[in-house]
Amino acid sequence: MSVIGVLRETAAGERRVALTPDVARRLSDRGVKVLVETGAGRMSFFDDAAYTAAVVVTRDEIYAGSDVLLCVRRPDDLAAARPGQILVGLLGLDPNGLNGVTAISLDRLPRTLSRAQAMDALTSQANVAGYKAALIAAEACPGFFPMLMTAAGTTRPAQVLVLGAGVAGLQAIATARRLGDQVTGYDVRDAARADIASTGAAVLDVAAPSAEAAGGYARDLTEDEAGAQSQGLAAAIPRFDVVITTAKVPGAPAPLLVPAAALAAMRPGSVVIDLAAGNVAGSVAGARTLTGNEVTVIGAPDLASTVPVAASTAYARNLLALLTHLMPHGEPQLDLDDEITRAVLLSDREGARP
Repeated sequence: MSVIGVLRETAAGERRVALTPDVARRLSDRGVKVLVETGAGRMSFFDDAAYTAAVVVTRDEIYAGSDVLLCVRRPDDLAAARPGQILVGLLGLDPNGLNGVTAISLDRLPRTLSRAQAMDALTSQANVAGYKAALIAAEACPGFFPMLMTAAGTTRPAQVLVLGAGVAGLQAIATARRLGDQVTGYDVRDAARADIASTGAAVLDVAAPSAEAAGGYARDLTEDEAGAQSQGLAAAIPRFDVVITTAKVPGAPAPLLVPAAALAAMRPGSVVIDLAAGNVAGSVAGARTLTGNEVTVIGAPDLASTVPVAASTAYARNLLALLTHLMPHGEPQLDLDDEITRAVLLSDREGARP
């Protein structure tokens, strides 16, 4: 019988847990033994007593007794792992520093495959982040989001611009619209522009060509294309009360979409939320800063962690789908002829990707 161990997250600010009590029960029902580290679910409001189908043990016992280790972020104490143990989580794209474990990274999941959709943790967590970004913007904005008609007069709705219409961007658009904003979206991909329009939001017209790439991501812009985009965005951004940026590039720095000049041209009291930690000039991950012209800039690359119940529930279900794929008969079977398994395998026991 395989043993799955759930590690408590140790990264600062991380409140998610890799496995919820419900998913632990489902795995137990399939004959898999589940070990959960003491306190693993506490920050997600799942106390140890809730894991009735698992055995709650120490961290040392997790490392010593598990065949498969589950986490959200890469653990910082992998020296305690045994070579050949399987580690599954959002481990990034870098195979270095994994201490000989067989690493399965959900960051590498081929997201365009229909049979991989239930495993797609990047999508589930981006949904949470986009939702929370709109709420944070509403809290930081000094005015109302919706139009309000009162005896003292009518207050216009906030004007919100969302840059990047992937999963997080579309969720931010949808949430902002539900809050009553007048929302505009922008993306360099034609398909994403159609997605923006389908939500009922306006589509920002910038004189830059489409930049569609394989896998649904945007390709790198040429120097001329990037210049045209930057000029168009810089002219449009000051019209908005709130700007939410979500444009990420896998394995590369996030593109700068809101330069310092655009921030300087925004009205005092405007709010900019940077989900990519790099889309906005001067943004600091995890910090709220104020520019010289009193524009609030919030660097927020880890928003899913701030909604730990919803984010953990979705993530645990993604892991359940992946484990079902990797362990069809209760034991890990890493079939490198399978395109999903081959894609997510970040490193083998020798510490390098096969």
